[in-house]
Amino acid sequence: MNDEGRKNTQTDWLQLDDQVCVITGAAGGIGAAIAQTFAASGARVVLLDRDIDKAQILAAQLQEQTKKQAIAIGCDIGDAASVADAAARVEREFGAAHVLVNNAGLLRPGGIESLSLDDWNAMLRVNLTGYLLCSQAFGKPMLARGSGALVHVASIAARYPQTHSGAYSASKAAVAMLARQLAAEWGPRGVRSNTVCPGMIRTPLSASFYMQGDIEARRSAMTASRRIGEPQDIADVVAFLASARAAYVNGAELVVDGGLDAMLMDLVPRPGYEGAATR
Repeated sequence: MNDEGRKNTQTDWLQLDDQVCVITGAAGGIGAAIAQTFAASGARVVLLDRDIDKAQILAAQLQEQTKKQAIAIGCDIGDAASVADAAARVEREFGAAHVLVNNAGLLRPGGIESLSLDDWNAMLRVNLTGYLLCSQAFGKPMLARGSGALVHVASIAARYPQTHSGAYSASKAAVAMLARQLAAEWGPRGVRSNTVCPGMIRTPLSASFYMQGDIEARRSAMTASRRIGEPQDIADVVAFLASARAAYVNGAELVVDGGLDAMLMDLVPRPGYEGAATR
């Protein structure tokens, strides 16, 4: 099958053609991969990011590549007025959103003992409050229409505490619960809400880790798939959850970690069994 045939198959299968898909934190990393995947699937894409310059460059590239509308909007998702302005612009230029992907995130390292209240609140403002504000603003027209999909990008840190990372784990765990509450309240009104929990993913922020010594090999060995994930691995799952193919998936928390979660007992020392999984 040629490239055009593959593109048509992807577009037809996901049924996202001409859907208005809003992605927060879309200028780079996982957010950019999600935007590219939606655009390749025929969607009209809205890229929200505080880095408007990078978002505009990506939007122009997507529009050139797919011949579909794509716009970038500068937005601070932790600010209610900024989110409201972005939602109003989307309504004016594209119409009501069909899909919202809450992806933007913030990490400020620090141990709990000495974590400042400012750092704690800054992370919650983006990682949790921002998800609520965007869900309300872009979900309102979905509720009025009686259909729509929300996908929230959390982390495996929502399930296991990531030490010395400040409020990160607490905020991501809260996102997972927020997503379930949205599913319970809005599901009867036609709007689905699901969570994706990425594992170890190579992004511009983490790429430097994998250039140090044997870090990549050691981390890869902790996964059942024996590799570090790429942003596209997350984007493909997000696109599925946003699509009509996932019409009966609601309130789910999908871990996308290459089987890291399944390896816990293999990490426990057992005389005579060390390295058995690699043989």
